[in-house]
Amino acid sequence: MERNPDYLVALSPRNEPKSGRKKAWQNSITSRSLGHAAATVKPRQLHPGEASPYARSVANESKRISTRIDSIAESATLKVDGKAKALQAAGRPVISFAAGEPDFPTPEHIVEAALLAVRDPKNHRYTPAAGLPDLRDAIAAKTLRDSGLAISPSQVVVTNGGKQAVYQAFATLLDPGDEVLVPTPYWTTYPESIRLAGGVQVDVFAGSDQNYLVTVEQLEAARTPRTKVLLFVSPSNPTGAVYSPEQTKAIGEWAEEHGLWIISDEIYQNLTYDGVRATSIVEAVPALADRTILVNGVAKTYAMTGWRLGWMVGPQDAMKAAANLQSHLSSNVSNISQRAGIAALTGPQDAAIAMRDAFDRRRQIIVAELNKIPGIVAPTPQGAFYVYPDVTGLLGRTWGGVTPTTSLELADLILDQAEVAVVPGEAFGPSGYLRFSYALGDAALLEGVQRLQRLFA
Repeated sequence: MERNPDYLVALSPRNEPKSGRKKAWQNSITSRSLGHAAATVKPRQLHPGEASPYARSVANESKRISTRIDSIAESATLKVDGKAKALQAAGRPVISFAAGEPDFPTPEHIVEAALLAVRDPKNHRYTPAAGLPDLRDAIAAKTLRDSGLAISPSQVVVTNGGKQAVYQAFATLLDPGDEVLVPTPYWTTYPESIRLAGGVQVDVFAGSDQNYLVTVEQLEAARTPRTKVLLFVSPSNPTGAVYSPEQTKAIGEWAEEHGLWIISDEIYQNLTYDGVRATSIVEAVPALADRTILVNGVAKTYAMTGWRLGWMVGPQDAMKAAANLQSHLSSNVSNISQRAGIAALTGPQDAAIAMRDAFDRRRQIIVAELNKIPGIVAPTPQGAFYVYPDVTGLLGRTWGGVTPTTSLELADLILDQAEVAVVPGEAFGPSGYLRFSYALGDAALLEGVQRLQRLFA
């Protein structure tokens, strides 16, 4: 019996049953079934020198992971925090400044709302991909209150944390080769999200001498005909820097003049200090509303990092596209987390204010103590819960028999000799900096900095 060669690819030895069942399997291939296959699967002539599809699939087994996914770097902050936790589990008294995670429990009224929700069978089901209507209403109200932008709930897409919102924003806007201006230092997830979306990251660096705030002149120097998006983050992770209303307006007007899209990450907008307010770029320049995607969430303000609840806000067409994408990526956010999010945004804010006050107190302590160490210059952050000192004065010197030349080597030395975990500047851009999260208890914070003071005495 003659067999169609293309059909035999599907019946290759890798798909063949174990020997005990081989005969029955062979007998099941009747002339009728093969005739049907021949009628529906058209043989294709191979081009000269072209390997058969089966041979090609065997050769490709040497590359098990796609190049695109294999190029993704692990989150540096999670990597350092994971190492610190592993050392703690092994009995070492490591103090970690690595994780950007509040040390407080989620406020009780939010937890109670989730407990009520989990007991109600109606919450055991899917929700719309873009989120519960009541939550989208609450997010629209928050966006007007805190970002000065009036939106319809249909302009909201609820996501599995802020990271999904960041990725989906880039994926919604970027075509291969489109450039994104990224003020540097930057959060570690931005480059990977841009790369996954097919975009090209263009760094615009501002050091401690600029308080880590880029200027319009720097942005204009980096702009090319391929520039499509400006990433705007205020307050900043990792620096805690906050753009003034005047700076925000100037950058927004420049972006509007050149027809750029803005992706504005506002996850830390409610964590500001010294009377500073983080002005939303769409509030400063309302004309940008049709070309701006705002990213936000409950994780930082309400100590809800584990609940995985974020959102994106933007023009109707962009949000429809993002919701379509999400419908295939993850469907909806957990119904229970969404109910908790409603309680967070619409309930009492006392606990959130108390947490912010605690972060402010810790901010003042850590900045003062770090600046007592010769070789460290720590600008005072105005937002978030990070301090990002310049540590170039410690590099090239010998500490405990080790001479670090990069902030990566310095972070390793600090962990090994002081049992303190920090994230090196290489995770956020250039070397020469360390990121400290002060979202940990007062006693641990003070002890951790004192260990550094002893190490670098």
